[in-house]
Amino acid sequence: MRIQQVFEALLSCGKKALIPYITAGDPELAVTEAAVLAMDQAGADIIELGVPYSDPLADGAVIQRATQRALEAGTNIHKVFDLVESLQGRIKAPLALLVYFNPVYQYGIGDFIAKCAAAGVAGLIIPDLPLEERTELQKTLEDKGRPLDLIPLVAPTSRERIAKVVTGATGFVYAISSKGVTGVRKQFAENLESFIGQVRAATNLPVALGFGIGDVETVAKIKHLVDGVILGSVLVQMIESAEAKEEAVEQISSFIRALRSELG
Repeated sequence: MRIQQVFEALLSCGKKALIPYITAGDPELAVTEAAVLAMDQAGADIIELGVPYSDPLADGAVIQRATQRALEAGTNIHKVFDLVESLQGRIKAPLALLVYFNPVYQYGIGDFIAKCAAAGVAGLIIPDLPLEERTELQKTLEDKGRPLDLIPLVAPTSRERIAKVVTGATGFVYAISSKGVTGVRKQFAENLESFIGQVRAATNLPVALGFGIGDVETVAKIKHLVDGVILGSVLVQMIESAEAKEEAVEQISSFIRALRSELG
């Protein structure tokens, strides 16, 4: 099931999308595979995999450490594609890649899109792709029949650009909860409700909120504002602190089940 279909199915029965993120290859690809399978079985609707990159500008310390562990383990874009391909037919949730633009550019935009489509990637999130440089990527997607979604990110600091950022986008809009980088936090932007309202006024796409969401209580407080929630750093912390792979996967699975219960 592709991303738009997931949201349509959930909205039709009053549920919200649960979108977990982990870094591919942290601490090894076998752990990523086990975690993805567990999250899918526990009720995740869309799963984000971070492609390790040496300069992850949008990420806080937790995900930066995960990226370093993944790179030290030899994870690269080719191995991530192999993993995604191996998961096809084994999970219900579509997979989206969070990838910085330099690896896409080095791979070749057309070749990268083609490889994503062949491997079964459903969406791309490129946090450092400026609006002004998005044209070539969008044109390539259109020329190839839009085989996957280019998911835009909008932040409370970019209000005057929101309408432009979401123009031509597909899948869903990734709304950033507050200023700064990824990482669990208790305080979000004071104007979060009006910010989400402005996003909704600019697009008919579903809106999912990410950056800083780390527990069921926070999800309960903000779920009425959006169509989905994105959680990453809290899951990566579970992987980092676990003494064994099985412990990490079990913790993640239990947490996803609790979130699923809260989101309907």
